[in-house]
Amino acid sequence: MLSILIPTYNYNVSPLVKDLHDMAVLENIAFEIIVLDDASANVFSSETTLENVTYLKNEKNLGRTLTRKKLAETALYENILFLDADVIPVSNDFIARYIFEMQKDFQVVLGGYAYEKTKPERKNILRYKYGKEREERSASIRNLNPYGFIFSGNILIKKRIFLENNYSDALNLYGMDIFFAYKLYTNNVKVNHIDNPIYHLGLEANEVFFKKCLESVVSRKKFLENEQGIEKVNGLLRHYKKLKKYSLTGLVSIGFKLTGPFLKKMIFKKDPSLFCLDIYRLGYICAIK
Repeated sequence: MLSILIPTYNYNVSPLVKDLHDMAVLENIAFEIIVLDDASANVFSSETTLENVTYLKNEKNLGRTLTRKKLAETALYENILFLDADVIPVSNDFIARYIFEMQKDFQVVLGGYAYEKTKPERKNILRYKYGKEREERSASIRNLNPYGFIFSGNILIKKRIFLENNYSDALNLYGMDIFFAYKLYTNNVKVNHIDNPIYHLGLEANEVFFKKCLESVVSRKKFLENEQGIEKVNGLLRHYKKLKKYSLTGLVSIGFKLTGPFLKKMIFKKDPSLFCLDIYRLGYICAIK
């Protein structure tokens, strides 16, 4: 009835698996939990006495997109729940809420993200603030722009829908949730957001998250720049296409080269400026070829 799929890399998923298993058992449903390790350097115990739990490992690093594809293809059931490794459910009825949605005519259901109230160390504050202000949204807000809040770290989806819309050839590319969201949008796949969040625990260091942001910009420009209707899914590409329409990208690129160091300083300060991060990404997408 339900396949719970967890891609992982250098992260101990045992606490998450135990919580999910306990909740699924209480619901008295047919289920499986599959953990697929993407050739981690750090070895965590894959031994388990928990019924219906399977640990697998890639022989070589495939990246998150192909790892998710492999998990979906391995899944026994048509209903699949993807969860990131570095999360934990906020509520004890997390699985029950998704089972309730499975009784409806659903295609894609997203529970949302949450971040703990206690701020992390300064070295992780950028990812925390971004998540707190940009990702932690109620279902009522997310449903106003359903394709703009597609996060693969907490998503219930039909197996067929996932495999038809996932970008299956991407190797170690960051930011492909936008491509996935665009595919759902263009194929008129019904997306519903509910309040069933997970806490995102594994906050990257500021420098790592910033680098991933730029990698995501590159992926968006490479794969989605000329796609019709992309501006309805992603704000960065919406602004970029407006600048391109009026032949302003060259001017913005020059301005970016002059102001980039200042913007970066504001992004990495004690209280990071997300506005400066937005401006930096817009300048960056205009500057890269």
